[in-house]
Amino acid sequence: METTTTSADQAAPDTPWRRPGRARYALVRLRGIAKVPVTVTEPEPGSVITDHDAPVTTRDGTVLRVNAYRPPGDGPFPVLLCAHPYGKDRLPKRTRRGRYQLSFQYRVLRQTSPMTYSSLTTWEAPDPAWWVQQGYALVTCDLRGAGTSEGTGSLLSRQEGEDIADLVEWAGAQPWSTGAVGMVGVSYLALSQWNGAAQRPPSLKAIAPWEGFTDPYRGLLRPGGYPEVGFLRLWAQGMKQTRQSYSLLDACLDRPLVDDWWRDHTPDLAAIDVPALVCGSFSDNNLHSRGSVDGFERISSAERHLYTHREGKWCAFYRDDAKAAQLQFFDRHLKGADVPVLPVVRLEVRESAGQITEVRAEEEWPLARTEWTPLFLGADGLTTSAPDEAGSIRFAIRDGGVRFGLTFADDVELTGPMALRLHVSVDGTDDVDLCVGVEKWQGDRFVPFEGSYGYGRDRVTTGWLSASLRALDEDRSRPFQPVPRFAHRDPLHPGEVVPVDIALGASSTQFRRGDRLRLVVAGRWLSPRNPLFGQFPANYRTTKRGTCTLHWGPDHDAHLLAPVIPPR
Repeated sequence: METTTTSADQAAPDTPWRRPGRARYALVRLRGIAKVPVTVTEPEPGSVITDHDAPVTTRDGTVLRVNAYRPPGDGPFPVLLCAHPYGKDRLPKRTRRGRYQLSFQYRVLRQTSPMTYSSLTTWEAPDPAWWVQQGYALVTCDLRGAGTSEGTGSLLSRQEGEDIADLVEWAGAQPWSTGAVGMVGVSYLALSQWNGAAQRPPSLKAIAPWEGFTDPYRGLLRPGGYPEVGFLRLWAQGMKQTRQSYSLLDACLDRPLVDDWWRDHTPDLAAIDVPALVCGSFSDNNLHSRGSVDGFERISSAERHLYTHREGKWCAFYRDDAKAAQLQFFDRHLKGADVPVLPVVRLEVRESAGQITEVRAEEEWPLARTEWTPLFLGADGLTTSAPDEAGSIRFAIRDGGVRFGLTFADDVELTGPMALRLHVSVDGTDDVDLCVGVEKWQGDRFVPFEGSYGYGRDRVTTGWLSASLRALDEDRSRPFQPVPRFAHRDPLHPGEVVPVDIALGASSTQFRRGDRLRLVVAGRWLSPRNPLFGQFPANYRTTKRGTCTLHWGPDHDAHLLAPVIPPR
């Protein structure tokens, strides 16, 4: 990999939350709020048979309720199941003007392209009308404490996993069922799949968790060790009708370190052995991306597939090519059809938010041919050779940041996770909440990518970590993927320089000759929260004040480990 350095690449102060193009982007957001690009259709009369509010009694006697949709006739049919706390009956409603009233999320969170589904489709769920046309029954379930189901829920708990296992066995035992059950759905409907599959219900034959984190602490609630209070508060507003014993927002604020509660709410991925089609997008780093990829890597399934993309979450799920992949997967494992096996990895490489370079099949993740290349921090920016002289740069934790860059002398593809090794010291505090990001620039133009919550001005990848929580889990960490333990705080002392290893989420990005890579480091979240041009509703509560100094040189190996993919 050949690089050059220019004055624009040199280490310098920066304010990463200020990037050009936000006014133009705000106009796009306003148009999307005024007219949501969602089309709702009505199923053909008589094409779907519906059993509404069918009771399912769990092992402890609690009655859950489901809606079952199936093709006309006696069957039997393979069954797809989805379970969530949002209300199985919260369907698109037709207004007096003949239009459909959609979930409020579609306006609050930007939609990247048009999507279509039937009026039987609940939030983030598969479309019953479409799947019935393919010869499947589809069951949507109110989890304990939600909708018309009884009881008080405990989201992501072992109790919920056992309930899902009971729902799977109920679906497998119905007279219209072949006994082969799969699960599919987005976000929480993916989380419930990890949770239920870890219980190993016998009738469960395959799962398709479409963007779902696997570790609530590391994946969403306290990534990097400090709390996410933006999306969680918005999500809590939408969950007011769900009866809960202890909310995830309360857990986020009450439990700053990983303890038995967090471990009990993290599924045993190694226990999952059914075939799995895992969607691990590169556009949801704030929420599901890292956990999805981690789930793909850690489950025990002999046949597993990773479907990557950098599209909007919901439009990608309902897109024709994604539905075709889901259908091919379930036809193979629920119907026993003789269909081609999906690639182990469906890899999508992008140059920008709107430009796909290539979609190709790969055999593993990370790619075996990756050349893990350290890019060293120094006064000249990022270089492939370690600096000979010691140096440092300082920034104010609350309102400052710094940048380091390099310019590519030839075309380079970066595919995989990244890791950043920093050496830091602080003044006026005993900790710093480090937020880091990798950006792509073409001259003076910031190149945006699709990001979490429909944010269209995201970076290539991001990562974050409280320096006091820098101790690593040595059993799980790899050079390109450090995993903190989050078991205890180790405050920094005045004048002390400590190494901090920060994981950055997976991505796949094409850089062309003359393009610049920029690494940014700050002590607060890197994007504005303005709902028109910022990464609303993401909000990471960083309260530290003081200054932070980054050090480099022969005694302080500071580098970004980049996943360079050599051309075939």
